[in-house]
Amino acid sequence: MATTAAEYVARHEIPVAEVRTDIGRATRPKIVGPDIPEPPFPIALAGPVQKGFGRGGKDLGCPTANLPDDSITPISTVLKTGVYYGYAQVVPPEERRTAFRPEDVKVLPMVMSLGWNPFYKNEKLTAEIHIMHAFQTDFYGHEMKAIILGYIRPELDYISREALIEDIEVDKQVALNCLQRPAYQRYVNEPAFALGGSDPRKPLRFLEEYII
Repeated sequence: MATTAAEYVARHEIPVAEVRTDIGRATRPKIVGPDIPEPPFPIALAGPVQKGFGRGGKDLGCPTANLPDDSITPISTVLKTGVYYGYAQVVPPEERRTAFRPEDVKVLPMVMSLGWNPFYKNEKLTAEIHIMHAFQTDFYGHEMKAIILGYIRPELDYISREALIEDIEVDKQVALNCLQRPAYQRYVNEPAFALGGSDPRKPLRFLEEYII
C-alpha cells in the first residue's frame, strides 16, 4: 500500500519525487481511473480559502486556492501525494454574492495537488485546488466546497518551469476527460454543493459524515 501524505508528516519526512525528464516526448494517457469512482473516492470537504504562495497564477498560469490545514489533515490520512480531479464550488457570503457572476458560483471541474511541490521545495504539506474557470474577483476567505473523485498521477519534480507548466496543462485536460464519464458527472448535482446550503460555522465537516 502506498504511503499516505499523513504518514510522511508524522515521520517529519518529505518524500523524494521522481524528476520528469521526458516532457515533450512522452505521451500521457488522456483518461485515467475506472469508469465509476472507487474507494477511497469520493471524498468531500470544505473550508475557507487561504492565501498561498501566489505562484500558481503568476508563475504557472494556473491560480490555485489553498485549503486550510484542518482540511488537509483528514484527506492526507487516506491519500498519497499527487494530483487529483473532481469538482469544486466557491460559496461567497451573502453580503458578497453580488460581486460574483452566476457562472462563478457553479459547480466546476477542478484539479488538486496534494504534497510538497518539489519543484519549489516546499517544507510544508499543502493541498491546492485549481478550479477550471476564469474568475473575475478573488475569493480569499470565502468557503470552498470540493469533491475529490479520482487520482491522476504522482507528485513529480521537473527540469524547468516550462516542463512543469506543460504537465499541468495535461493534468487539466485529463481531469476534464475523466469527468465526462456519466458516473462522475452526477456529482455536479450533489446536495452538498447547494449554494447557501451549508453552515459557515462548520468549515470542515465532510470526510467522516459525508462519504457518498
